[in-house]
Amino acid sequence: MKSILRPGDRAWSERLSTDHHMLDSWLLLPLIALPIIGWIMVTSASTEIASSQTGNPWYFSIRHGIFVLASVLVALTVMRFPVTLWRSNGPALLMLAMILLAVVLVIGHEVNGSRRWIPLGPVNIQPSEVAKFCMVIYVAGYMERHLTRLRRSWWGFLAPLSITLALGALLILEPDYGTTVVLLATAMGMLLLAGASLWRFLLLSVVVIALGAFMAISEPYRMQRITSFLDPWANQYSSGYQLTQALIAFGRGGWTGLGLGNSVQKLFFLPEAHTDFVFSVLAEELGMLGSLTVVALFALLVYRGFRVGRVAEENGQLFAAYVCYGFSLIIGGQAFINIAVNAGILPTKGLTLPLLSYGGSSLMISGAMAGLLLRVDGENRGRRRASRKRQQRSVSEGAS
Repeated sequence: MKSILRPGDRAWSERLSTDHHMLDSWLLLPLIALPIIGWIMVTSASTEIASSQTGNPWYFSIRHGIFVLASVLVALTVMRFPVTLWRSNGPALLMLAMILLAVVLVIGHEVNGSRRWIPLGPVNIQPSEVAKFCMVIYVAGYMERHLTRLRRSWWGFLAPLSITLALGALLILEPDYGTTVVLLATAMGMLLLAGASLWRFLLLSVVVIALGAFMAISEPYRMQRITSFLDPWANQYSSGYQLTQALIAFGRGGWTGLGLGNSVQKLFFLPEAHTDFVFSVLAEELGMLGSLTVVALFALLVYRGFRVGRVAEENGQLFAAYVCYGFSLIIGGQAFINIAVNAGILPTKGLTLPLLSYGGSSLMISGAMAGLLLRVDGENRGRRRASRKRQQRSVSEGAS
């Protein structure tokens, strides 16, 4: 069959290809661009509240800049270790996550009724962020070891989910329902991508949705969040206040935005403007075009992450593949939820926007995920180069 690509199309395909690079440039692009955009937006969104709380308008900007640099160091450090090291230490990492989630319930710093942070000197550690990384590592290792049982039996399918539910139970005690949803959805997505039975997946999804609905209506404050989400303008000065202010930010921004630094909603109208709702400030200042650019960067990151995982799977590196799938699902899923909450498509969840929102723990773990994605990509390319050298050697030996 003749190729449908014309010579010009083939030239563009070769130009866009990163096969000859040391690392995937299309994966590096969002990993570099998103934290830079995040630092700029955190700076813009936090000056007023920083000045009010600390007297220094650049307080949160400086801290976030330090967090960004630290996350780069974390990524570079993670890249130095082979993937096999992470595979062999999956159970230890899971135990670390369990211990941290238990400790935070005892000595955790309480904010807005939730114990999610362990104070450690000038910084706070958020165990739920650590749990995301550790859960993916452990589940990926389990899936590689028990792939046949996972595909054929209920127990093989439910065993990794039971571990995720144990983490979720500790998270609910904080409470942190948003991270619980992200962890459970990621684990189920990883199982489906590993070839688990589709009907088991669908049946479990129905059960999970039913339990989620029950939990949503079992507590008055959660029910209030849902009713406020459905009609925020009915309670715009009480339970619907945050969402209405976020929607006003989107409306003010229009297509091109008010300009960097010109947000009105960040002037104490929109709560959590530099953390959970930084995307609303971005939409106000950079408009729909800026918002779509950020969405496109996240989509590119998730796509390239899946592609790296697919190449690893084709090379027989199942653990590396499942890790890439898991990290891509976490970043993509959390970004989708956060942006949907900001836009009024989902109820408020209290989740940060990965790589953009203010927060040291979130950036450190995002850096670790990025580092391991790049490590897998580097090992994939190393195998490809080694294979080409063997082929060239065979050809030269045959010719001689």
